[in-house]
Amino acid sequence: MISVIDIRRDKKNDLYEKLLTRSQMELGDVLKNVDSIVNSIKTNGDKALLEYTKMFDGVDLTPESLKVSKQEIDEAYGKVDKELIEVIRKAINNIESFHAKQKENSWFSAEKDGVILGQMYRPLEIVGVYVPGGTAAYPSSVLMNVVPAKVAGVEKVIMVTPPKNGGINPAVLVAANEAGVDEIYRVGGAQAVAALAFGTETLPKVDKIVGPGNIYVAMAKKMVYGYCDIDAIAGPSEIMVVADDSANPKFIAADLLSQAEHDVLASSILVTTSEKLAEQVQSEIERQIAYLSRREIIEKSINDYGTIVLVNSLEDAVEVVNKIAPEHLELCVEEPFNLLGSVKNAGAIFLGHYTSEPLGDYFAGPNHVLPTSGTARFFSPLNLSDFVKKSSIISYTKNALKNVKDDVILFAEAEGLTAHANAIKVRFE
Repeated sequence: MISVIDIRRDKKNDLYEKLLTRSQMELGDVLKNVDSIVNSIKTNGDKALLEYTKMFDGVDLTPESLKVSKQEIDEAYGKVDKELIEVIRKAINNIESFHAKQKENSWFSAEKDGVILGQMYRPLEIVGVYVPGGTAAYPSSVLMNVVPAKVAGVEKVIMVTPPKNGGINPAVLVAANEAGVDEIYRVGGAQAVAALAFGTETLPKVDKIVGPGNIYVAMAKKMVYGYCDIDAIAGPSEIMVVADDSANPKFIAADLLSQAEHDVLASSILVTTSEKLAEQVQSEIERQIAYLSRREIIEKSINDYGTIVLVNSLEDAVEVVNKIAPEHLELCVEEPFNLLGSVKNAGAIFLGHYTSEPLGDYFAGPNHVLPTSGTARFFSPLNLSDFVKKSSIISYTKNALKNVKDDVILFAEAEGLTAHANAIKVRFE
């Protein structure tokens, strides 16, 4: 049963703390195991990668069979519904269109007296994308991680995903091929992350690793950060719905449940000014759970982290939003755009009664890789800037340097860095 918190009378509640402790677990053994795996891959390359693949995935591979062949990709098209392939292509078009608008250009500015300043943008050369292969297959995650990289101009995208009985889900292969993945390898877990970070005899070393995974994948990404870049350490998923009397309880319940099916640690929260709506949503949740395929996961998630928060006003509701900083936020109110300006912290914001969160997961175009666990206070959705780097450009003529040399020398000497000061002085001796 979803719990109810009434902060109209008592503004002190443990909702924030409850959400922050969702992913708390004993990480000692996890970290020890991941550290061992990462270092083994770093030292032994393919040999360790094949051993771990056999140990964890039960698949006996050779260096030659690590890479998915063109034939296997071609055969995957015959195993995927043609209508789904068309939907994947439509989704790619939407994702490309949205992310293309995020492009930034290099720029140069001629300042006074012979000074030129600027900023140069360059795409990363090679990016690794991790695609989970656990309880469900996620071709949508392939698109959301690969398409922006390609729009940014990344030269080579390498995908890794754990094999299941030696193979990979055909829809995942089709999505990868349609999105423009250059190479696919049937490896997963911490060992795949390490292989991307350090390179092996077969897998190339990448500049950045993106994509979600389990706790072992997350910790491996954390450990290899610095050897390469990573997107973020993702926590359990979450949705928050702000609703007033104009909302449809059937819609709200369905949206809350759609997030709960991700994971037993997922949180689904309704913040509303209406007691009547709260009661109706409770009833709808119980009714709809009965016919959903991932019922066991959903019930655990709703029982542990599902919450209805009763507030006096929509202004109070937005206060809750800004404190929690949810990954997904739905504004299911009569005038959602009027409320939008008050929202400071949220990963993706869905406006109105017919903008359901799954639109963002699959099709609309904005990225579904979003900040979780309150990190929307300072993180952004995966976007084009994640796949480019910037270089600062500085050019001074002799006269331009002469005009500021005394300032630079004074600053350097004030810091006790006489060699810095000397590098300016020698040019005018």
